Amino acid sequence: MGDDMDRSLPPAGWEQVPFAKWWDRGRRILRWFSFCLLTGFGLALFTLLYLKSKPLPPPPIGMTTQLMDIRGKVIDQLDAGEHRDPVRLRKIPQSLIDATLAAEDQRFFDHWGFSTKGILRAAWINLKSRRVAQGASTITQQLARNLYLTHDRTWTRKLREAALTTQLELHFSKREILEMYLNKIYYGHGAYGVERAAHIYFHKPARSLNLAECAMLAGIPRGPGYYSPLADPRRAKRRQELILTRMAKAGFITRRSAEEAKRVPLHYGRPPRPIPARAPWFRDYVIQSAVSRFGLTESQVRSGGLKIYTTLDPARQEAAEKAVARYLNTQDQLEGALVSVDPRTGAIQAMVGGRDYSRSQYNRVFARRQPGSTFKPILYLAALEQGLTPVTRFDSKPTTFLFSDGKYAPTNYHGRYANRPITMGEAIATSDNVYAVRTLLEIGREQAVRMGKKLGIDSSLTPVPSLALGSSAVRPFEMIQVYSTLANGGVKHSPFAIRRIEDTDGQVIARAQPQPTSVIPRPETFVITKMLEKVFASGGTAHRVKQILPRPVAGKTGSTEWDSWLSGYTPDLATTVWLGYDRGKRLPPGTSRLTHNIWGTYMREALATVPPRPFPTPEGVTEVTVDPDTGYRATSACPRREKIWFLNGTEPEKTCPAHREPSPVPKTLDSLWERIKKWWDG
Repeated sequence: MGDDMDRSLPPAGWEQVPFAKWWDRGRRILRWFSFCLLTGFGLALFTLLYLKSKPLPPPPIGMTTQLMDIRGKVIDQLDAGEHRDPVRLRKIPQSLIDATLAAEDQRFFDHWGFSTKGILRAAWINLKSRRVAQGASTITQQLARNLYLTHDRTWTRKLREAALTTQLELHFSKREILEMYLNKIYYGHGAYGVERAAHIYFHKPARSLNLAECAMLAGIPRGPGYYSPLADPRRAKRRQELILTRMAKAGFITRRSAEEAKRVPLHYGRPPRPIPARAPWFRDYVIQSAVSRFGLTESQVRSGGLKIYTTLDPARQEAAEKAVARYLNTQDQLEGALVSVDPRTGAIQAMVGGRDYSRSQYNRVFARRQPGSTFKPILYLAALEQGLTPVTRFDSKPTTFLFSDGKYAPTNYHGRYANRPITMGEAIATSDNVYAVRTLLEIGREQAVRMGKKLGIDSSLTPVPSLALGSSAVRPFEMIQVYSTLANGGVKHSPFAIRRIEDTDGQVIARAQPQPTSVIPRPETFVITKMLEKVFASGGTAHRVKQILPRPVAGKTGSTEWDSWLSGYTPDLATTVWLGYDRGKRLPPGTSRLTHNIWGTYMREALATVPPRPFPTPEGVTEVTVDPDTGYRATSACPRREKIWFLNGTEPEKTCPAHREPSPVPKTLDSLWERIKKWWDG
């Protein structure tokens, strides 16, 4: 039996081998775990001490940027729109504090800036929905993000947010953090901070808000555009009721108080209408130019404490605004645009983008519309380059043109035709469409496109027969570049609005560097200018303007069923005016008269202190008296005589064969007659 028992037991030490092995492994794991734990604790302690010793970066405080006109006067001041009225936490109702905690961070006073429960709950919800359906940011995290960071979702930003959140918790008390949060957060409609929000939504200070109003305000920051009661009262009301329920569940208020607050009627104020700034469309363009042209951020421009010196002439801007208002105030929904440039430099002197900035901030100076006949000077410049002259004659009568891609039968305005051959000068003055299409046929469509691009049109120009009549949509901003180039003798300056930008220390950080480019020879621009002067003479399409503006002026009118234009210039100022409807409505009769009146009235006031002067005559041109009915040099017998400028070498050499000079009386007969008279008298 003893032998049997000995055989049933394992050999000595057998049971100790695995135990020792597992015990040794366990001790090693325990040592590594303890090491990692101590190391992690040490790193955490070191990080906390480091963050505690490291001062928080100063929060970016927006400084007002000033826009200056050409005389150094302030046009407008920019502050990034963060209008806020700071208020101490002790003056904020407890109901608003509790509602904010219930809406954003119920355990705010219990955690160290991060909510583990919130993180796990958000992770579970996001995992179930397979998308980012819920965030877990505490109030401290939101404050760190709003003070120092952007809202992009990157790991770098998350790590920086965590560090800044920890620093806020280490450097400030919970009440200080909550006070900063309530004064910093955005509540929509330009309201930053609870005090401003209380005035915007309820027209009262924050300390006077009741429980229902507090719960309503507390629900807005999660989505200012989505939960605003001014945008969607029903959605905002549901959000308010949810917050009141949360407040009761968290013990901030009783259930009865929550139900009573849900039934309290809320009366909202209307957000204040923005006060129109001086030259608001120009101001917006300056901001856009500072960002796109000089590489500044919009934050720098709006709240960087800069001084932006612009090209705006305040007197001319006022004249432009008055002219547009005077003639459009009685026109229902008719819109307009005016842009005026110094052709010698490209400096924008005045800009009006519509009839009422408070109703529409859209700048129609940059709207693409059909230019109509204001495109024709581009066509005729190309024609001069191709050898046509101011006395090249084509028939003005109903005509169907055959192009390689079909037929085209243009018509003149109101069916008016000369029913005879007319010159280029006459075609420009009367805006003859048949002549324009015939010219396009003679020189080729691509020549007109090429000239348009050369003069500054960036929009697409479709090479179809109707291009001659301005069928391709362009912007007034492009047309002013075309006409200012003509006014400057073919030297193009890109229109610009900013002369220089200075930082808070007065250092110039950006400066305009005009780069004039000669794109058209001066003789060609002078010849086309002399023909464009006839547009304002008797019989021209803008002859009424001459009564308003009695000085040398050149330009072209343009009319379609939807657009009315006048682009013109003197040697000192170029201006484009457009009128039309935003939604393609046909123009009422008489719109062209309004366009001409706006243009003429503005130019008269803008040039009131500038003496009239003719367009300077360059070398390379010749003035010849011609018979426009034949295109030859006029004789004393020609019934119509007109002085016309030509490029040297293109002027007519032959005298008019249709109206010859009368034969002179022979001298012998004169002498005989004198003798007879003397004999008779004697």
